[in-house]
Amino acid sequence: MAAARQRGPRGSALLELPRAPRLVCVEYPGLVRDVGAMLRTLGGEQGVSRIYADPAKRLELYFRPKDPYCHPVCANRFPTSTMLLRVRRSTKKKQQLNAEEQIQPEVQFEMEILGIVTTVYKFQGMSDFQYLAMHSGPDGKQTSMYDKVLMLKPEKEEFFNKDLPLYIPPPIFSRLDTPVDYFYRPDIQHREGYNNPQVSGENLIGLSRARRPHNAIFVNFDDEEIPTKPLDAAVQNWKKVCTNPVDKKVEEELRKLFEIRPVWSRNAVKANISVHPDKLKVLLPYLAYYMLTGPWRSLWVRFGYDPRKHPEAKIYQVLDFRIRCGMKYGYAATDMPVKAKRSTYNYSLPITVKKQGSHTVSVHDLKQGLGSAGTSGAKKPPSSRYKLKESIYIFQEGALPPYRQMFYQLCDLNVESLQKIIHRNDGTESECTERDGWCLAKTSDDLRDSMSLMIKQIIRSTRPALFSNTTSSEDGKEQLAYESGEDDEEEEEEDFKPSDGSENEMETEILDYV
Repeated sequence: MAAARQRGPRGSALLELPRAPRLVCVEYPGLVRDVGAMLRTLGGEQGVSRIYADPAKRLELYFRPKDPYCHPVCANRFPTSTMLLRVRRSTKKKQQLNAEEQIQPEVQFEMEILGIVTTVYKFQGMSDFQYLAMHSGPDGKQTSMYDKVLMLKPEKEEFFNKDLPLYIPPPIFSRLDTPVDYFYRPDIQHREGYNNPQVSGENLIGLSRARRPHNAIFVNFDDEEIPTKPLDAAVQNWKKVCTNPVDKKVEEELRKLFEIRPVWSRNAVKANISVHPDKLKVLLPYLAYYMLTGPWRSLWVRFGYDPRKHPEAKIYQVLDFRIRCGMKYGYAATDMPVKAKRSTYNYSLPITVKKQGSHTVSVHDLKQGLGSAGTSGAKKPPSSRYKLKESIYIFQEGALPPYRQMFYQLCDLNVESLQKIIHRNDGTESECTERDGWCLAKTSDDLRDSMSLMIKQIIRSTRPALFSNTTSSEDGKEQLAYESGEDDEEEEEEDFKPSDGSENEMETEILDYV
């Protein structure tokens, strides 16, 4: 609203604050003469709107928007409570009656609030970090390569067969776009009694930190002996942490689980016992050892139990199952109803806002019982606060897995047809192999084919638009068997090589102990 004649005490203007619109401010690092050209450097109105819709994104500015090799400067997003004012200055000249008399013109100001600014983008990073498509000749002369590396129109074969200097721009310029002080780390002070490992081909650099004090025992499939008791350091660690009745109860519950079933995955334990993850890291090495390779890899085995000597232990073997995606399965990766935990397509650095890290739990916190008792204001009761859902380790017919990659024990496949595949050779087991354990050869492949068919039928029933050709389940089984048969032929051509330890996601828990 105009406020030319509305004045308060001491000549201050009175303005009405509008409720709308809400505006976004961009502190542009330059003198704007052409608004259209300025918007093109920010990606246009659609680009700015897309960035504004995601609070975790930073606004990018390309000073050369037509140059694909232009490195952007990023703006950080901040909340604000400011206003956008429009001020008009009008001058009214008075008639001059006397030539010698000087008359001051009458000046009036009109102000209007156009909107309230709630978000502002500020460019605080460096803008001079560029990598141009240039080639330096022997005489030091710089030659542009844009006309040689950019195809602006359809070209003939000669364009692709030209001899060009090697030009490979870096995929990432820097993790940070603001200058920071680097504080060099002093010499590492290890605990008393620590000795640096000898330099060898396997350990050329050496350890940069001391071993984590969880003292787990690792066993490979080829090892002849298995441990019968924990390390003394593991016993001392648990005794140091186990200071309240809740911890002793958790220990007894885990002992009962290992009596019922001698082999467990960590996710299965979390779904049956409510215990803080940091306490579980100390408790598991106290009651079991960890298998690195073989059909029981990434699982915790009760001390004194060797699954390689018991054919009935085949039901505890692990199955690495991944939901298949691709056009031959009827749906692409973007159409899958199960979202990925993480994706390289969403990895944008440094154009995303850094998230706060999780709070690290200290040994003092564990002694105080925060891992089990917690505070009284929590929503969940202490008995189930840290428990996971059963779907994290049990496969059921008619339900989708929570993640695209799952690690199931064979006894946790609660489908009758899958259990028939597992028990095909009951009573006739003769040899335990590193790949198939006590099961028949290719048992894991047969299980994956059947589970993939079940998941395909679930997706078809929930999202029929993805499948243009409606076929019966029998046709689907035949097609799936045909596809898996091709894969089997390819696998038979290659000899199986014993693994040195899987690099899958579940086995990253080994990093907690080394």
